[in-house]
Amino acid sequence: MTTPVLEIRNLHARIEEREILKGVNLVIPQGEVHAIMGRNGSGKSTLSYVLAGKEDYEVTEGEILLNGENILEMEPDERAAAGLFLAFQYPIEIPGVATMTFLKAAINAQRKARGEGELSTPDFMRAVKEAGAQLNVDSAMLKRPLNVGFSGGEKKRAEIMQMALLKPSLAVLDETDSGLDIDALQVVSKGVNALRDGKRSMLVITHYQRLLNHIVPDVVHVFSDGRIVESGDKDLALKLEAEGYANYGGEAA
Repeated sequence: MTTPVLEIRNLHARIEEREILKGVNLVIPQGEVHAIMGRNGSGKSTLSYVLAGKEDYEVTEGEILLNGENILEMEPDERAAAGLFLAFQYPIEIPGVATMTFLKAAINAQRKARGEGELSTPDFMRAVKEAGAQLNVDSAMLKRPLNVGFSGGEKKRAEIMQMALLKPSLAVLDETDSGLDIDALQVVSKGVNALRDGKRSMLVITHYQRLLNHIVPDVVHVFSDGRIVESGDKDLALKLEAEGYANYGGEAA
């Protein structure tokens, strides 16, 4: 039996004294795309932060296995090298750091962690050109500081470009549709779908069903009060769009 790319077992997490995740269980097999939907404050984004290792959150119980390895004791950069990628809801601007410099440093840091040699400049430029063409990222945009002065759509395209270059085994997309108009949403979704190769798994976190019209999931999970309370196929997302979350109780987390 193939080891799942992601397995979360009875995950509990809190920030300060407030428990937010209250027993999350989730298995994502290789090559599958799973979506998590839930009302604002249900704990969806907290799950993405805990997966990535954000230091503000304390895991009090449970396990997170990435390709069979418990990553809870790993630092965020170690989790990234192990194959985890988080696309932020609101990518931050980093003045003074050129986008190309950032991309090359990120790629080579991960290659070094895996015991691989650095990517040569010609190979790096070729990879960037191919990924940029897929996502309508032009060379002028890549010469600017990372995310500085970028529109919402440009920030999301730049982040999906990072995902294409880093080639994670698990990509977590935290409300990637936030702040995107329909044209930008289609471009970003096209880039994400191009990375669906039967091996890479994805966890798509969203509040609205519209994103799932473009990135069609294999499984949809409903998140409420810090845990998954129902799972189904893509039709579950349509049900949520029509009926809302009134049938799923629980306090906002």
